[in-house]
Amino acid sequence: MSPVLAGVLQLLALMAALALAYVPLGNYLARVYTSPTHLRVEKWIYKGIGADPDTEMRWPAYLRGLLAFSLAGVLFLYLLQRLQGVLPGSLGFAAIDPDQAFNTAVSFVSNTNWQSYYGEQAMGHVVQTAGLAVQNFVSAAVGIAVAVALVRGFARSRTGELGNFWADLVRGVVRVLVPLAVVGALLLVACGVIQNFSGIHEVGQFMGGSQQWNGGAVASQEVIKELGTNGGGYFNANSAHPFENPTPFTNLFEIFLILLIPVALTRTFGVMVGSVRQGYAILGTMATIWLAFVGLMMWTEFAHHGPALQAAGGALEGKEVRFGIGGSSIFAVSTTLTSTGAVDSFHSSFTGLGGGITLLGMMLGEIAPGGVGSGLYGMLVMAVIAVFIAGLMVGRTPEYLGKKIGTREIKYAACYLLITPALVLVLTAAAMALPTPGDSMTNSGAHGFSEILYAYTSAANNNGSAFAGLNADTQWFNTTLGLAMLLGRFVPMVFVLALAGSLAGQQPVPATQGTLRTEKPLFTGLLVGAVLIITGLTYFPALALGPLAEGLA
Repeated sequence: MSPVLAGVLQLLALMAALALAYVPLGNYLARVYTSPTHLRVEKWIYKGIGADPDTEMRWPAYLRGLLAFSLAGVLFLYLLQRLQGVLPGSLGFAAIDPDQAFNTAVSFVSNTNWQSYYGEQAMGHVVQTAGLAVQNFVSAAVGIAVAVALVRGFARSRTGELGNFWADLVRGVVRVLVPLAVVGALLLVACGVIQNFSGIHEVGQFMGGSQQWNGGAVASQEVIKELGTNGGGYFNANSAHPFENPTPFTNLFEIFLILLIPVALTRTFGVMVGSVRQGYAILGTMATIWLAFVGLMMWTEFAHHGPALQAAGGALEGKEVRFGIGGSSIFAVSTTLTSTGAVDSFHSSFTGLGGGITLLGMMLGEIAPGGVGSGLYGMLVMAVIAVFIAGLMVGRTPEYLGKKIGTREIKYAACYLLITPALVLVLTAAAMALPTPGDSMTNSGAHGFSEILYAYTSAANNNGSAFAGLNADTQWFNTTLGLAMLLGRFVPMVFVLALAGSLAGQQPVPATQGTLRTEKPLFTGLLVGAVLIITGLTYFPALALGPLAEGLA
């Protein structure tokens, strides 16, 4: 079988699996977040944290709960790392340095999972399981909660209430993420992913020295790493490591986990607003962008330029031969078009244009299908922008799902769109202008610029993958990337919840002959164009200096 055919077959199998899970999981998620009842274990949790799950919250109260919970998570994870040296199960590892502990704490709480350390050489069992793995669950649940709050803003009328943050958080963990993670972890263990609490073992000699590996609860962390679009690997090689991702089947299964909930949430959106066709329109937009990116990535990586690539069948440098170019291309696109950041290949070794595709996927806002929760609310904000543009074209007040898009709503949407590019471009410019940060670049020229641009794009968009080649374990990068992750995660959520509150307070307007039909393919095309033009062109000058210059050289 040719490598190209193998890649296409993997793509078709992945799409079929997602199609089978779409309706049942999407409907189930809608029931979870609209159910008036509470499970017994949920009642215990509410009692333990002192929360009343039946109290409706307006958007400022919802935001305060979200920020308070996230701040507590940052402080707990920071202290856990600083105290690692005295904790049991630390495997002899010392406490994490303050700047790196701050970076890692912010990284995992913000669902970014950027790692400036070697996981198997820095983190013991307690920090990995009680710290990092726990945040993989709750940070994903926070993202879903914000998306559900925005959907309620469209679905409700004449009220500013968006639900209860604590109920949404607990339900996301207890009813959605934990059950799916248990099933997924069992499957990964059955396929060869390790799950233990063993210590460090010497396994042989390597380049004149001893080679050591430590075990860990890898399968349980691997599954939520992908399912919650987190991305932090137990080992430095991430999903290219055979302990995390041993076979082509597990590779495809992990891509399936990455896309599963973001895709299903479009169905949840359609059910909750009372029109599944609206969900299909959003899904169609996401699928169009994702398929286009996968196709472009495969084309760039399979292109035979030069005798080495012809002999190998494509650009195999930096890719696992277990997965091939097809599997690596699908994984790279899926992980950068979502906020996952897990990698099964070396993005820095992709062709110049291939590396640019991974960068552009993050720059679009990771909305195709995007992160768990963040993909849906990001795409809905773009939908608000798209209907506003359409309204300007025909000279009428724009409406979306019966809600008028006025001055207040478009300001919230515009602020949401501007915060991330501002963080990426300003911090990249600062790193390139100052003398010290440039010393961390392994490469010079366009590729070296891409390393720094990729790092800040990954951090501000809460992706977490690295272009590699950049030594990010410095005080400058640990601090500035940590700030980019923190601001890139929570400032946009402020505008999303404010938009949700504004929409929920409106009285729906009836549809007329002049109302834009947002469930039609025409709107899907308009939305794709808005995503590519508004967000893509924002970064075009930076892309021209990095991956485009390298790819066209």
